[in-house]
Amino acid sequence: MAAPVRTVITGVTGRMGQMLVKLVRDTEGFVLSGGTEKPGHASVGLDVGLACHLGQLEVPVVASLDEALERADVVIDFTTPEASVQHARACAKRRVGLVVGSTGFSAEAKAEIAEVAKAIPIVMSPNMSIGVNLVIEVAAQLAARLGNDFDIDVLEAHHRHKKDAPSGTALRLADEIAKALLRRPEDIRPSRVGVTGERRREEIGVQTLRGGDVVGEHTVYFFGDGERIELTHRATSREQFGRGALRAAKWVKGRAPGLYGMADVLGR
Repeated sequence: MAAPVRTVITGVTGRMGQMLVKLVRDTEGFVLSGGTEKPGHASVGLDVGLACHLGQLEVPVVASLDEALERADVVIDFTTPEASVQHARACAKRRVGLVVGSTGFSAEAKAEIAEVAKAIPIVMSPNMSIGVNLVIEVAAQLAARLGNDFDIDVLEAHHRHKKDAPSGTALRLADEIAKALLRRPEDIRPSRVGVTGERRREEIGVQTLRGGDVVGEHTVYFFGDGERIELTHRATSREQFGRGALRAAKWVKGRAPGLYGMADVLGR
C-alpha cells in the first residue's frame, strides 16, 4: 500500500481549515501532520483537533509553517493571497508540494506563486470543486460552438463574508470563455454602472451578488435572439471544495515542479 499523504493545513480554525482537518482525519490515505494559525492567535499551542472541536488529534497548532513542514508531503492552503505567497516560499525551502485554494490574488502575487512553482509543484485553483471545473470546461466548449452570435454574461453569488469580488471562479469562467472565442482580456467587463452605452459584441460581463450564507453559485448566460442558454453550478456545502483539495493534494505529491490547475488534476 502507498504511504499516506502527510498533510499540513494552514489556517486550521477558519471555515475551510476546520473542514479540511475533518476531511484529512476521516479520509483513507491521508494523515494530518501539521496545522498552523497566525502568530498571536488564541489557538496556537492547542491541539489541532481541540481547536477545531474535533477531539484530540495529537498535532499542535503552530504559528510558523516552517515548524510544521518537517514531516510533510503536501500543504493545503485556503487563507489569504498575502499569506499564501508566504506559505509558498516556505514550502519551496523544504521542497514540499502545495495546494492553493485562496482567491483574490493580484497579478503580482500570481506572478510570485508562478516563480515559486519553478522549485516545487503547486496546484492553484480559485475553486477546487470537481463539478465547477467541469462546468468551466463545458462553458468554454459551448462558447466556441455558439461563436459570436450570442452575448455572454457570468453571474456569481456568495455569502456576505466573502471579501473579494468578482469571485475567482467567475473570472476563471470569463477567462476560459474569452480564450475559446479568441477575445482579449480587456473584453471581460466586471461590472456595469451608469450610462454604459450599447453592449459591444465582444464583451463578456461578470456580475456579483453577496448575501446570506450562500456557499457559491455561478451561472453563465448565453443570450441569443429568441433564445437563451443558462449553465449553472450551485455549491450547497464547502465539503466539495475540501474533497477536491484532497484529490489535488494526492495528485501533486511527488510531481515535478510546476504550476498546475484542477484541469491537470482531473486529467484533461
